[in-house]
Amino acid sequence: MSALPPAVQAPPPALDTLHRCRALVRPALAAAVERLHPWMAEIAAYSFGWCEVGGAPAAAPGGKGVRQALAVLGAESAGGDGRAGIPAAVAVELVHAFSLLHDDIMDGDATRRRRPAVWKAYGTGPAVLAGDALFALAVETLAAAPGGPGAVRLLSAALADLVRGQADDLLFTARPCAGPERVTPGEYRAMAEHKTGALLGCAAALGAALGGAGERAVTALDRAGRHLGVAFQLVDDVLGIWGDPEVTGKPVGGDLREGKKTFPVLFALGSPAARRLPALLGPAGCAEEAAALIEEAGGRTAALAEARARTALARELITGLPGTGAAGELLGLLDHLVDRDL
Repeated sequence: MSALPPAVQAPPPALDTLHRCRALVRPALAAAVERLHPWMAEIAAYSFGWCEVGGAPAAAPGGKGVRQALAVLGAESAGGDGRAGIPAAVAVELVHAFSLLHDDIMDGDATRRRRPAVWKAYGTGPAVLAGDALFALAVETLAAAPGGPGAVRLLSAALADLVRGQADDLLFTARPCAGPERVTPGEYRAMAEHKTGALLGCAAALGAALGGAGERAVTALDRAGRHLGVAFQLVDDVLGIWGDPEVTGKPVGGDLREGKKTFPVLFALGSPAARRLPALLGPAGCAEEAAALIEEAGGRTAALAEARARTALARELITGLPGTGAAGELLGLLDHLVDRDL
């Protein structure tokens, strides 16, 4: 890990940052969910890990709260109080939850965080409706905040990118592994920036905007979040092939058995050393042999190098921010998310 710039104090551990920001945002997030139709509120609470089917309280594992933290730290990086970023944190977390509900349906994923996905627990129709409710609630929450119209425009632009990335990701599945129509690593980078990075960048930028930051800082945080999103996705790709199932909650080689065109796979497919790879992908292939071939072709190394390069670009953007304490925490969060479980 590279040394922090002299003007930035050593940040607290990233897990402490995530916990602090979640604790700050949770009351407002819960209050927002309670405004929904009672059935939709229960489904939303289930998706956040707050309850079981039927509404009984639960302590199921929820998300890391990365987007919430980015919104709070974005406000603090502007020299403001982190509480100014709470509406942004709530709105982006609601949009993230909405996107996961719909993603699981589109991908046919039956589990989420080691328990039944919402569509499996409640049915497809209710899951779609709950996702729509969360999206509407996000817009309502942000519109009511100071500077609401501009904030809603930022969120709308990020949502347009998210949809673009999701559409490309779905289309990638039907494209061949070889020939002129194959998916290139460059196309994958663009998809990851839209699908994952847009919302991360939006969270930090929205927090900064609500915290009173100028356009330059808002733009820098949006760009930093987008770089982080690509890095985050690339690390997920590596963990999806070589990660420890006890840590990731996914079977070894699960992405390969599903035939997913992740970055390590796409990089390897461009190498003459991986001519046999297409036959090894999918349920009828051999995930272990495919993983070894991808690593031999440089797919794992290339993905991690790209992730760290994107993190370096994000660091450059963050170190120029005025809120030195928040910048330090942002930098610690970057390293934690990219180096996790590798």
